[in-house]
Parts: sequence; structure tokens; C-alpha cells
Amino acid sequence: MEKLKRPVYVKAGTDDFFKKLRAEVNETVLQNSSLYRLNIIKSVGLVVLYFLFYSCILLFGNSTPLLFLFYILCGVTMIMLFINAFHDAAHGALFKKSIYNERFMYILELFGGNHWLWTRRHINLHHAYPNVPDWDVDIKQSDIIRIFPNSPLFNYHKYQHIYMWMIYPLYSLNWIYIRDFKDFFGTKNNYVKKVVEKIPTIEVYKLFAAKIVNMFYMLFLPMLVLNQPWYIVLGGWFAMHLCGSALGVVALVSTHVDEDAHFPGTDENGNLSATWAMHQMIVTKDFSTNSKLANFLYGGFTHHVAHHLFPGVAHTYYPHITPIIMRYAEEYDLPYTSYPFYHAVRSHFRMLKDKGVQENIMMMGEI
Repeated sequence: MEKLKRPVYVKAGTDDFFKKLRAEVNETVLQNSSLYRLNIIKSVGLVVLYFLFYSCILLFGNSTPLLFLFYILCGVTMIMLFINAFHDAAHGALFKKSIYNERFMYILELFGGNHWLWTRRHINLHHAYPNVPDWDVDIKQSDIIRIFPNSPLFNYHKYQHIYMWMIYPLYSLNWIYIRDFKDFFGTKNNYVKKVVEKIPTIEVYKLFAAKIVNMFYMLFLPMLVLNQPWYIVLGGWFAMHLCGSALGVVALVSTHVDEDAHFPGTDENGNLSATWAMHQMIVTKDFSTNSKLANFLYGGFTHHVAHHLFPGVAHTYYPHITPIIMRYAEEYDLPYTSYPFYHAVRSHFRMLKDKGVQENIMMMGEI
């Protein structure tokens, strides 16, 4: 696809709020090493829990209710691993040594993912340029849904606020079995190839190997060892992805794409109109920050502003960083939004309705 000039942020001044914010966070919150250990315990515990639930599928799966129960628990744990442990490791935030984060990310391959691709897609595109049209690959994935104001508008988009309720529960299936192939081999809207000159051949082999291994142990092995019809096992596997996706999508739609979302574009020279830190504050939202359950389930997504400002910090620190951010937001008159998850989800679907009709095609979320 056409090579575009990378967006350029406004250079921060000496009185930039983030310099003071970062210094205060470093001197206070990040001195608590117990939160670092807590994250490791949680992450390793989720891996153990996932394979414990998987073992229960093989041990107790001859009972159909238990088969579905443990498949669903695998789905919930899988998504928690993605948005807690793997997410932190991809940012180098799980372990202090980068080699340990890299090794931990190899576990992602057992879930059918490709950690080499995900790291580059998520960090070099989404985190580098969140909500920027033609760059944020986590927002622009398919013409099925229209979010960016500069995306083409099709007739069916007028119904996207309805049909996406049925498509979002398939998110993990798309992520694992479709999206990776599009990013490796696709040519249309392939944002990844803007930041990757050439995909190493070994990663292509690993891509196929990961999908085959995941399909074998999660689907075909239970079909072979359990005294269950193949379609019952398939139904349990499908329920795993439906329930896991339903949980994960809450985080994905609540942090950047509500009805008040901004999608800052660049000028003809590729310049954005804000500093890097201010841009993160403008395009990122928090949700359910005071909920201990939400914080446990969603890790760095509930305190997403803190995550975008401090991506290399473990998510267990974020509940302690967010109050400092809120204080700076009030002091410097910075944009900051936090709302309950149900409000965030409702607002996202209102945005889909707005973006699906003709009269809104020229609306731009400018800074």
C-alpha cells in the first residue's frame, strides 16, 4: 500500500505537564516493588489456571455441561491473559529483563497468536499513533465497520450499530484465525507494512505452526479423547470464543472509540497539532476505575490513560497513577474522561450509529 509519512507530534516545551507528572510517578508510585511482584504472580497464575481449565475439559468433558463450563472458563482466562499478562509483556512491563518478557510472549503462540506481529502492530502503530487515521491498526481493521471519519461509507454501515452486536462476539476468532493472515499477506489497508519492511520467513512458519497447534489441542484432541459427538465439542469451543470475546470487547470499545472520540489528522507535512502526551490524554478514556473486579479482569484497560502515558509500567501500578493524572488534569485543564463500562459501551454504539450515516461523513474529531 502507499507509504505515508509518519505523523510528527509537537515538540514538548520545558513546562510540559508530562515531565512533571513522570517525575512524580517515578519518585512515588514506582518505588513500590510489591506491585511489580503482584503482576508476575497474577500473570503466571493466569497461565496455570488456563491449562488447569483445559485439563478439566479432557478429564470431565464427557459431561456436556462440564465440557461447556470449562471451555467457557478457558475463554475467559484466555482473554484475561491477552489483556493482562501478554499485553504487559509486549510492552516490556511484566519482567524487568527484556529477555524474560520475550520468552513469556512465546506462550502466546499456544493460543494461536504471533507475538512478533502483535508487538509491532500494537506498539508501533496503535501506541505510536492512537486514533490517527491511516495509522492506528487497532481501530481500522475491516470495512465491515466504519469508525475513522476518512473511511469509505457503504450503505450497510447505517446498520452497523445493530449488526456489530452479533459480530463482536466473534472477535477472538477473527484475531487468531483471520487478522494475522491479513497482516502477513494482505495488501489492502495493510498498516503493518508501513512499519515492517520485510516479514522474516521464520515468522511465517511460526504463524502457521501456532494456528495448527492451537486447533489441535483445543479442538481436535478433545474430539479424539472424549466420548462426545464432534459437534458438541465444536459447540464448546465456539462458546469459549463467544464468551471470551464478549468479555474482551468491553475493553476494546471503551477506551478510544466513544461518541466523543477524537481522530486527529495530520497536515500536508504530516504534523499533528499536539504533543505526544497531550495527544494521549485527548484520544484515550478510562472506564470503571474504582471497580476492583474490572481492574482485575481488564488490567491496564480500565486505567487506559495511565497505560498510554506509561506503557512500560505494569498495569498493577495504574490504580495508583490515575489519581495523580486526575490531579494534573485539573491543574493544567487537561482532557480526562472516566465512566462506567456500561456507559462506555452504550456510547460506542451511539458512535457507530453516527458514523454509519451520510450526513456525518465529513465530521472530524479535531483537537
